[in-house]
Amino acid sequence: MTGRVRTAILISGRGSNMRALIEAARRADYPAEIAIVLSDNPEAVGLTAAREDGVMAKAVDFRSFRGKQDFEAALNAHLMGAGAELVCLAGFMRILSAGFVAKWQGRMLNIHPSLLPDLRGLNTYERALAEGRTEHGCTVHYVSAELDAGPVIARARVPVLAGDDADKLAARVLVEEHRLYSQALDMVARALRATASQKA
Repeated sequence: MTGRVRTAILISGRGSNMRALIEAARRADYPAEIAIVLSDNPEAVGLTAAREDGVMAKAVDFRSFRGKQDFEAALNAHLMGAGAELVCLAGFMRILSAGFVAKWQGRMLNIHPSLLPDLRGLNTYERALAEGRTEHGCTVHYVSAELDAGPVIARARVPVLAGDDADKLAARVLVEEHRLYSQALDMVARALRATASQKA
């Protein structure tokens, strides 16, 4: 593997972190290229944004399949068709089956808005504030069959400030998410490329 690592991004909504990854991949020295963006939601704003950035983007509408198995088979077919070597979940709101995760073990990343293993799941900003925490942040991790439990790749910390509400805290964490995810993908793609070169 001498070229850049072909990377797919899965989204469900606006694609904020997706845009940060696409922007990072514009750099000539970045080790990953964004090969395709896929969304389970055909109305996701991120699909339009990806296309405007010149990236192939397709909807794989969950509602048009008989169930999760058929949906994931279609999703995997699109990933394989695009030659994806890495997958980044960026606001993708479907919980993937253990079988799908196993296909991409060690090659699928997610970003979560907390300092994992703390505050797995949803509503992390509200929970952090309710618990009186003094810091919050985000984590990039490998996806495992257990929700938000895969090996950690990188974390970024943000102080919780007096007067914070969930929106204010989320906005500060999001800035760190954009920076951290592109750095983590850089690191993982370089490691994957180095491993492939050693095997060649």
